[in-house]
Amino acid sequence: MNAENAIESHYRKLFDILSNEFEELYESINNDKLKILFSTLHSSIISLFDSMNNRLPTDEEPAHFWAEPSRSLIRAIETTEALERSLKNSEHAFYVEEYYRDRLAFCKGFLNKSGGSAIPPYTEKLELYYTIPIFFSQSSIKIENKNNTADLKALGSGSYANVYKYFDSFYLKNFALKRAKKDLNAKEIQRFRREYDQMSKLSSPYVLEVYGYNENSNEYVMEFMDGSLDKYISKNNSKLSFQDRIKLGLQILKAFSYIHSKNILHRDISPKNILLKEYDDVAVVKIADFGLVKIVESELTSANTEFKGYYNDPSLITEGFDSYSILHETYALTRILYYVLTGKSNTEKPPENLRAFIEKGLSSNKASRFKDIDELRKAFQSIASI
Repeated sequence: MNAENAIESHYRKLFDILSNEFEELYESINNDKLKILFSTLHSSIISLFDSMNNRLPTDEEPAHFWAEPSRSLIRAIETTEALERSLKNSEHAFYVEEYYRDRLAFCKGFLNKSGGSAIPPYTEKLELYYTIPIFFSQSSIKIENKNNTADLKALGSGSYANVYKYFDSFYLKNFALKRAKKDLNAKEIQRFRREYDQMSKLSSPYVLEVYGYNENSNEYVMEFMDGSLDKYISKNNSKLSFQDRIKLGLQILKAFSYIHSKNILHRDISPKNILLKEYDDVAVVKIADFGLVKIVESELTSANTEFKGYYNDPSLITEGFDSYSILHETYALTRILYYVLTGKSNTEKPPENLRAFIEKGLSSNKASRFKDIDELRKAFQSIASI
């Protein structure tokens, strides 16, 4: 089908729900109707994911997702797939952002057009993109280097930067590129550069490698990883043995033992910032996103630093993020290890064998928490031996 005709066809099919709510996220799209289509699909998917979040997270039992939103989400998914196929070889070709591509494919697997849908067990809440695009133009960005000109495929976007994947024809492998957004102020650029500087100083098999900073475009190259911890757990939760989970947890502890040995606190620990490289015989953990690190005597760790990190101790909201200490770091790591062991982020009803571990690691009395990584590791290893 002709690209312009395909856009017109889908525009007419969605005429009853057209929305410009997220149009500003797609300003770079050079077709006005495609821009509205992306905005409409974005709005529809976000609204339906928000509705589904009312039923999440699920535990060992599935949860019911109502018939009407099930049909609406199926419509959004099918429209996205049809539009992507129709525009594949045209100037309007696009990608769906990696996290949303994964979640839409997951939803497609259980959605029914009649009678409602059964959301599978151990499904976590869905992240909602209000300020981040879901759809990216395939041909809008290129990277120049000494060896080749490579197309960039959008992987995701955060508050400060966009991340892309590209294939290097000299090294014959994939790399990732992290590029600062153009509207950052001087302090935000300084933080972005500091993230690269800190990571470039670290040398550990459990920390993501970075390879070079481009001052002109404020971007740097990173090793390409297969996915984040949350995606890995979501994909493999029913297949992972207890020993597999213990091995993952011990890798995470080794990573943070090394990071803390360099007098650094990460401050943004979450399943999205712990990445994995999957080899034939092992999955290797690597820590990423050092943009919020706390370094002793750093002027960038200021009293008005915004609270971030959804695995962080909520008491930091009132105490101030500048008060972040090792006891907050072990709090977040306790939650991460619980997630690895159970596939669940909700710690309110831990199994009996993890109750003491959770109560100590997440204690409201900070003096009772694990005082460092070594103490946390010993407690974690004692779980492995039960």
